[in-house]
Amino acid sequence: MFKKLSIIYFVFVVNAFAVCAPTGALTLDLIGKIDYSAMFPLRIAGATIVPGRMPDSSSHVGSPICVCTDPFPRIGIPISYFEPSRIIEVVSDSWCFPTFGFGAGVGRIGGGTYGDGQDRQKTFYQAHYLIFPIFSLLELLTDFVCLQSTGADYAYVTEVDPLWNSDTLSAFMTPEALLFGNPIANLACVADSAAATLFNPIDPLFWCKGTWGNAYPLTGWTNTKNMVEDAASVASSMIYKLHRQLILWGSWGQAGLCGYYPAPIWRKSAYRLQLVSPIPSYATTIGTSGLIWTPGHNPPFIGDNFGFMLFKKRDCCVL
Repeated sequence: MFKKLSIIYFVFVVNAFAVCAPTGALTLDLIGKIDYSAMFPLRIAGATIVPGRMPDSSSHVGSPICVCTDPFPRIGIPISYFEPSRIIEVVSDSWCFPTFGFGAGVGRIGGGTYGDGQDRQKTFYQAHYLIFPIFSLLELLTDFVCLQSTGADYAYVTEVDPLWNSDTLSAFMTPEALLFGNPIANLACVADSAAATLFNPIDPLFWCKGTWGNAYPLTGWTNTKNMVEDAASVASSMIYKLHRQLILWGSWGQAGLCGYYPAPIWRKSAYRLQLVSPIPSYATTIGTSGLIWTPGHNPPFIGDNFGFMLFKKRDCCVL
């Protein structure tokens, strides 16, 4: 009897805590995990200096000079690239923080895959938004004025957000969901799915997440495909949600040259996501089909807890 209880206790502890083991995100091996090609193209003074693996259809500045007026008029040179400075954790196990390697061990409370009563399955994840300016933390390129220079910290966790697990409550923040969260609006997402996979997502179709589904409602729920693609879908919902709550601001285009500005409607092409844990993949655009990049990236017995490096478009005026 005692032996059986010991086995049960061991299985419980493994299931509750092993999934929150460190992923290596705070060690030097992260240097080798990041897909640095996602930073490009690099443009300086309107000219492409380093071409990128992925096309860049987001707004950028093509002029050779820029002018900022605060605190006084100054002339500079515009620089454009995608900056890796944030990590989004998407976890099935509530209060699990795999980037730092700790968690409350509460297991799969609130996360996982469920039936919706209509012979369909939906997946729910919690998500954490982590400030992680990799170049600043590694003390690389510290003299480059257009890089984030803050320390690492958790800026947002959905476990304490009552809007994250309720489609109804979320509608108060996004009333337009009544217009776009329906099958008719979803037809337009077919074009976005093809564009996101082959080129870049279509920004005017802001209610679409390519093959990942409809962006509304902005919660942790998503249609079930595979756990890795579902996690990416929830990560993109987190991006849009933070824009709507004015936690994430715009940093692209002419308006972003001299600082950040409010952008309550996200620009999908301004972001790229890269799975960095448990098994790193290459960076993709928002909505890229998981058939291309997810196979083999969710091994068993690890837990459906994922970390994504977020690349954000940055147009900056170097003065």
